Amino acid sequence: MRANEEAAAALQEYAELFALCGGDAFRVRSYQKAAKAIAGFPEDISVVDVRSVPGVGEAIAKKMEEFLRRGSFRQLDDLRGRVPEGVRRLTRVPTLGPKTAIMLFEDFGIDSTEALGEAIASGRLDGVKGLGPKTLANLVKGIEQLEQSGRRVHIGAAMSLAEQVMASLPAERIAYAGSLRRMKDTIGDIDILAVAPESIMADFRAQPYVAEVIAAGAKKTSIRTTSGIQVDLRVVPAGSWGAAMQYFTGSKEHNVAIREMAVKKGWKLSEYGLFEGDRVIAAASEEDIYDALGMRYVPPPMREDGGEVQAALRGELPVLVEPGDLKGDLHTHTDLTDGIASLADMVAAGHALGYAYYAVTDHAPDLAMQRMTLDKALEQRGQVAELQRKYPDMRILHGTELNIAPDGSVDWPGEILAAFDVCVASVHSHFGMSRDEMTRRFIAACENPYVDIIGHPTTRKIGKRPAVDADWDAVFRAAARTGTAMEIDSFPDRSDLPSDLVRLARHHGVKFSIDSDSHAIPHLRNQRFGVGIAQRAWLTTDDVINTWPLDRLLAFLGR
Repeated sequence: MRANEEAAAALQEYAELFALCGGDAFRVRSYQKAAKAIAGFPEDISVVDVRSVPGVGEAIAKKMEEFLRRGSFRQLDDLRGRVPEGVRRLTRVPTLGPKTAIMLFEDFGIDSTEALGEAIASGRLDGVKGLGPKTLANLVKGIEQLEQSGRRVHIGAAMSLAEQVMASLPAERIAYAGSLRRMKDTIGDIDILAVAPESIMADFRAQPYVAEVIAAGAKKTSIRTTSGIQVDLRVVPAGSWGAAMQYFTGSKEHNVAIREMAVKKGWKLSEYGLFEGDRVIAAASEEDIYDALGMRYVPPPMREDGGEVQAALRGELPVLVEPGDLKGDLHTHTDLTDGIASLADMVAAGHALGYAYYAVTDHAPDLAMQRMTLDKALEQRGQVAELQRKYPDMRILHGTELNIAPDGSVDWPGEILAAFDVCVASVHSHFGMSRDEMTRRFIAACENPYVDIIGHPTTRKIGKRPAVDADWDAVFRAAARTGTAMEIDSFPDRSDLPSDLVRLARHHGVKFSIDSDSHAIPHLRNQRFGVGIAQRAWLTTDDVINTWPLDRLLAFLGR
C-alpha cells in the first residue's frame, strides 16, 4: 500500500534527521519502530485510524495525519531545514555515521560522496582523529557500494511500483518484462508492455507517481517516478504479444542465442515475431516461439545464457520450484522480539495462506537489543501449544533464530536447543572478520548438531551492507556434510543467498529453505521473491525443504 510505504519513509527520514540533530536515542528508536510498524501494517492507513497501528501513539499519529493531508509534517520540514543537504548526502554512505558526517561537513567542507572520495584519495583526511587507515578504507568501500546501489533498486521496491503502474492504466493486456520478470534481486529500470490504444500514453504521463517525462511517443513513453525509478511503457500489437514479451524480457545474452538459432534456420526473430520471409511462424505466445525453434519453454528467471538454451533443446530443463509448492515458512518473528504483530496474528496469517506448517523463530538472547530470555521463550512455547489446538491442520513449530558468535558458538546449550522444533542460526554482528575467520565461524555453526538452517548467510543488506567474506565452497561442503540447510531469505533488501551462491551450494549437495524472515503480516508474501532466486538457480522441490511434506521435513530436522 503506497500510503503506508510513503508515510513510513517520511517517519524514517524524520528519525534519521532527529538523530543527526542529537535527539534522544529512545525517541529515535520509537520513531524507527513506528515506521517499521506502519510499513508492515496490513491495512491502508489512509482509510483507517493510524492509531490502530501497534507502536503509534498520539504524537506520531498526528504527524502521520498531517503527512496524509499534505505529503509532509511540520517537524519533518523543520529538521530538513536544520540539517544541511550535504550532511544528509554523506550519511547515505553505509559505513559513515552521523557525527562523522557532521565533522566532515563542518571542518572540511565535504558535502558529497564525490568530495569525500577525493579527500580520501588526496590524503586530506590522513591523521584525522577517528579516521584511521581501516576506517578510511571502509569509507571507500561504502562509497563504492552506494554508487552501485544508487543505479538500481531491490526487487521489492521495483515490484511494488510495477504493480502500482499496471493497476493505474487501462489496457486490454499489461505485464512487466525485463530484469524484473527474470526476478533479478536488483532492478535498473522497469519495462512494461501493454496491448492498449495510444491514449494510454497520455494516461500514463498524467499519473501522480510521475515526476518527469523523459521521452514521450505513440508507442513508447519513459518517465521517472517520484521515487527516482525509470519506467518504460511500450504499446505492442496484440498479435505480437508473445514475441514482444520474449524480446523485452531478455536477457540480452539469452536473446542473442535464440536469434542465432533462428538465423541458422533461415528465419528472423524480433519483438514482432518469428518470421520466414514475410510469413509469420510464431508471435502470439512465447511458448509458440520456443516450440517453433525446437525447444522447451524457458521460464524467465532462467534466461541468463547459463546453459538453459542447450538444456531446452535437449528437453532437459528441470521442473522449477513454484510459489504454490511451498508448504510452510521456517523463519518468522513476532512482537516478542523485533516483529510488529502478535504470535496469534502471525500464526493466523500463516494459516490463511494454507500452510501445512509454520515456524515461529524469534531472536535468541545474545542479540541483546531484543531482550529475549529463556523464560520468555518457554512462555511462548506454551502459547504455541494453545494455538496448535486452534489450528489442528497446520503444525506450528516453535523455533528460534540463534546468533552465531565470532567463534561459531550459539546462544543456548544443547539441552535447551534440543527442545526447539527448528533452529535457524544467523550472523548478526562482527561482519568485518577475515575470510578465514568467517569461514571457520560458519563451519562451526554447521557442525552444531542442533543448528538446522543457516539464516541469511551472506548477511548483506542491498544498498546498505556488503556481503561478508567467506570461503563459500568450504562452508557449503560443511553444510552438505552435516545436513544443514542454507536459507534463501526472501526479504527484498536481503535476497540472501543470492542465486549465484545458491547454484554453488546446490553443486555441493546443500538443501535450502525459502523463508520470509517476516516481521509483519504483509512480509509473509515476500516468499515469492525467494522462489524467484531459487528459480534463477534452477532449484526443484527436492532441493527446498519447506516444499516437503511435514513428516519428511521433521525427519530432516531430526525431530
